[in-house]
Amino acid sequence: MNVCIVGTGYVGLVTAACLSEMGNNVRCVDVSENVVALLRSGRVHIFEPGLEELVRRNADQGRLVFTTQLAEGLNGAEFAFICVGTPSGDDGVCDLCYVDAVAEQIGQAMQTPVIVVNKSTVPVGTADRVRGIITQALAQRGANIDFDVVSNPEFLKEGDAVQDFMKPDRVVVGTENPKSAEMLKALYAPFARSREKLIMMRVRSAEMTKYAANCMLATKISFINEVANICERVGADVSEVRLGIGSDHRIGYDFIYPGVGYGGSCFPKDVKAFLATAKDAGYDAQLIGAVDAVNARQKLVMAGKVVNYFAPLGGVSGKTLAMWGLAFKANTDDVREAPAFDIIRVLTAQGMRVRAFDPVAGERAKAELGSNPMVEIVASQDEALAGADGLAVVTDWNQFRNPDFAGIARVLSEPVIFDGRNLYQASVLSRFGLRHLGIGR
Repeated sequence: MNVCIVGTGYVGLVTAACLSEMGNNVRCVDVSENVVALLRSGRVHIFEPGLEELVRRNADQGRLVFTTQLAEGLNGAEFAFICVGTPSGDDGVCDLCYVDAVAEQIGQAMQTPVIVVNKSTVPVGTADRVRGIITQALAQRGANIDFDVVSNPEFLKEGDAVQDFMKPDRVVVGTENPKSAEMLKALYAPFARSREKLIMMRVRSAEMTKYAANCMLATKISFINEVANICERVGADVSEVRLGIGSDHRIGYDFIYPGVGYGGSCFPKDVKAFLATAKDAGYDAQLIGAVDAVNARQKLVMAGKVVNYFAPLGGVSGKTLAMWGLAFKANTDDVREAPAFDIIRVLTAQGMRVRAFDPVAGERAKAELGSNPMVEIVASQDEALAGADGLAVVTDWNQFRNPDFAGIARVLSEPVIFDGRNLYQASVLSRFGLRHLGIGR
C-alpha cells in the first residue's frame, strides 16, 4: 500500500519504518529540511533501539522516502497518517495547532481519495474537527474528493517502540466506515499473523482509549509510589510488598516499580489533557487529579532524601552530588518532564553542585540545563563520581545495575548512594561501607 506519514518524531518515524519494513511504500513528510537531510543520509535524530537500522535498510531498498513537501507525500497515497506533536498548554489543554495545520494542508493538497489517520494523541472529538477542516479546505478549492478520518492511537513505549509496533498487543481503530475498516485491517494484517489484534470501535471511543490507557498506567506508578512512601514510615519494604501484590494476576507486576516518578512525552501530558477533557465535559476527575499530584510530589522525594542526609553534615550548600541518569527512563534520550531535572533544580537552588552522566541523553540534557552554572554534564559515570560527596542513581540504565561498589566507596567523600530506582540491596552495599537510601525501604 502507499502511505504518507506526516511528522518524523518517535511515533511518525517508527510507524514509517515499520510499515515500510512490511513492504509498503512510505513517504515521510517533515517541515524541517535538516531532519529530512539527516534521514536521507541514513541517520535518525532520535535515540530508539533498532530504529536507525530499520530506517536505513528500507530507505536503501526504496520503500521509505523523506520529503519536506506534503503534496509529494500525498501523491497516490491511500493513507495519510497525522503524527505531529500535541503539546500541553499551561492549563493542561492539548494544543492542536500542528494537527489543525496538517489537516488544512491535506485539504489543500490532496488530489485523490485518502483515509486520514489520526495517530497523534488527541482529545476526544479531534477526528470530527479534522474532518471539518479538510472539508472546508476542499470547499475553498471547489474540489469534491472523497476522504475519511479515522482514529488509530499508538501504544508505543519509548525504548521498545520498534518491537511494540512489530508485535503489538492490540491495534485500535476508530471508524464507522466499513471500507476504511477493511483498508486498515489489510494494512495491519502483517502485524497480526498469530492472532486477531485489530479492535474496531467508534472514533470517539478510540480517542478515549489512548488517554484511558496512559492514565491507567500512570495510576499504577503513582499508586506504588504512594505505597512506598507509607512503607518508609511504618517499617515495611516496598520491594517485598510489590511481590506480594504483583503475584495477584488481577494486579500484575508491570508498572508497579517504585521510583522517582514518571516523566517523558506521554504520561505527564496525557494525564493533564485527560483532566482538561473531563473539566470541559463538566466532570471533576478526582482520581486522575490525585495521580498527577502524587507524581509531582514523588519527583521531589529524592531531593528531600539528599537534603535530609546532609543536614547534620553542614547542609548541601558547597557539596557535589554525582548523578547517574538524566533521561526519564532507560533506553531513550528523551528528557522531557524527566524527574532528574526536578531533583537538580531543588538541590542547585540550595547551593549543591551536580555532576551528571547519561549514556545517551547528555546532549539533550545540556540544552535544558545549560544555563545552570551549578550543573556539569560529563562523559562517563566514573567522571561523575570524581570529587563527589554522594551518588544519586536516577535512571535505570543496565550499566548502572552492577557497578564497582568498592571503587565508588573509595571515591565518594561521603559513602552514600541515593537509589531512585531500587537497583541495589542495602546488605550488599554495606559490605563496601556504603549506605543505601532507596525508595520505600
